[in-house]
Amino acid sequence: MIATAAISLGGCATKVTNSDARFQDFPEYTGNDLEVTVDDNQTRFALWSPEAQAVRVNLYDSDQGGAPYSTIDMTEDTDGVWRVTVPQQLYGKFYTFNVKVDGKWLDETPGIWAKAVGTNGERAAIIDFSLTNPEGWENDKGPQVNAITDAVIYEMHHRDFSIHPSSGIQNKGKFLALTESGTSNSDGFATGIDHLKELGVTHVHILPSYDYNSVDESKLDSAQYNWGYDPFNYNAPEGSYSTNPADPAVRIREMKEMVKSLHDAGIGVIMDVVYNHTANNDDSNFSLTVPGYFYRHRDDGSYSDASGCGNETASERSMMQDYIVNSVKYWADEYHIDGFRFDLMAIHDIETMNRVAKELKELNPNIIIYGEGWTAGDSPLQVEQRALKENVSKMQGIAVFSDDIRDAIKGHYTDATDRGFATGKEGLEETVKIGIVGATAHPQVDYSKGNNSKFAYAADPTMVINYVSCHDDLTLTDKLAKSMPDASAHDRQRAARLAQTIVFTSQGTPFMFAGEEVYRDKKGVHNSYKSPDSINAIDWSLKSVNNDQYNYYRELIKLRRNHPAFRLTTADDVARHLVFDDESIPGFIRYSLIDNAGGDVWKEIIVMFNGSDKPVSTIVPQAQWTVVANDGNLRADGLGISNGGNIVVAPMSATILARE
Repeated sequence: MIATAAISLGGCATKVTNSDARFQDFPEYTGNDLEVTVDDNQTRFALWSPEAQAVRVNLYDSDQGGAPYSTIDMTEDTDGVWRVTVPQQLYGKFYTFNVKVDGKWLDETPGIWAKAVGTNGERAAIIDFSLTNPEGWENDKGPQVNAITDAVIYEMHHRDFSIHPSSGIQNKGKFLALTESGTSNSDGFATGIDHLKELGVTHVHILPSYDYNSVDESKLDSAQYNWGYDPFNYNAPEGSYSTNPADPAVRIREMKEMVKSLHDAGIGVIMDVVYNHTANNDDSNFSLTVPGYFYRHRDDGSYSDASGCGNETASERSMMQDYIVNSVKYWADEYHIDGFRFDLMAIHDIETMNRVAKELKELNPNIIIYGEGWTAGDSPLQVEQRALKENVSKMQGIAVFSDDIRDAIKGHYTDATDRGFATGKEGLEETVKIGIVGATAHPQVDYSKGNNSKFAYAADPTMVINYVSCHDDLTLTDKLAKSMPDASAHDRQRAARLAQTIVFTSQGTPFMFAGEEVYRDKKGVHNSYKSPDSINAIDWSLKSVNNDQYNYYRELIKLRRNHPAFRLTTADDVARHLVFDDESIPGFIRYSLIDNAGGDVWKEIIVMFNGSDKPVSTIVPQAQWTVVANDGNLRADGLGISNGGNIVVAPMSATILARE
């Protein structure tokens, strides 16, 4: 589970508690051979545990049950690393470590660097990774994006996307669901990967795919659901999304097959990562390896809890920082992942996030990195060190979610009945403008009137992710139902179109929640992290029922991708090419993108949003304008021609005009 709004910048100063002071003297190890390495005729184990009095490795024939067939003592080496070498290749075997601290043997752990695991991730596995690569993997690569603002991000959960009977997908809820082509609902409308290609998104942001704690992989025939924000093994795929969790190679191979299938379709893969906390406290793999080191603590020695999930990790410590950096690099290298979304990113320190971005972009200049610029509670990490939304200008190559545009468009997330600009609430125009300019400094935007932010926190629009809803909180459909209870379904869909049009024409990077394009709901459940499929699954029959809505989204995405004027990359370009109209009408915003902004073929684009329930008349210069959007309709190539003059913008709709 994750928080959804920035907390205040107030916070306590960093304090080193008595329980944490000893960690400052721990040695750092920078080698790349931790966990297990197999050579031609030997298997080498290595574990960093500088406070251990003894360490042993347990070898098993199977992933569950039974006693180890061998337990081997490890030897302490330099820099806090314990080692042992077995003079044979142990492919097909499983292992755990035991660490002795303060005279006590801790429980078994697969270690923190396990890259292959068996059922429920309890034992790590020794496999030949070269045998997990699908055909053509050596030439596999994701889409090239010149800047993050060229991306159109679609956030989805493996199970939500394919589990409903209407999906027409065989491998429901699995990685392989996204390898199936030719799937459709009962009316013949495309589902699955064909739907994504048809819609035109550039990247899918997939909720956690690493091995998480809450689903029992030995009981997949029973109804189980979780978003996956409860990390267990960070560097191995989740077994419940594979066809055989007991076979460590299967989950790896099938995840790679999914990535390759999406890449072949021209779609990148963004991985949702949760390094800010672990599912367990004293029983986590971190705690069973080096007790206490990887976490922040309060003065009384208890776990600090900025995550709201029982603990928070200590990214400012060298080995935790190394762990985060090397983990994302591993996913980018071994699985060809194209981007990372950091859950509660502000729990991490700025230095760590800058190192993440620097080293990932050395691997892949096209890689995308963004995160939640807030925490779920206070932290001992100093505010100026946190990777907060307000500090994003101190980070290079990293973007943050804009809660400014989210709450201004649809109403505040904490009040289901609260309306926003797109649903008729006045007084939010300036906050919407903050979103339109990508939270950059603009001479016509008064940040003192902003609801969430009081200053231009983004140095460039590439630092902002614009969205109106995500897996957290009410879906846009449910929010509209709660805040517009007396409105017709038709009017709510108009409001949804207006809301998403604001997002997709604003500077920054657009982000949408899977199923919004078919007007998906979650039956009013706002925190569905463990709700059943009946709440979370996308009903693909909605694509037939709401096909006009779907086509609007499809054309909106096409409009953005065809026109660089909506994808400017510098604050200077936004300030120079985006000009707001002077007229002040409550519930109405009008601006122009001028002088072939971003090298666009259109010399000028006029964008008008009317969030009120009454039509608004405005004067447009006489010229031959292509009507791109009008009265709840949109077509990227144009709906018709207007000669300008008096233009009426219909209630709860966008009007977009363009001329060459």
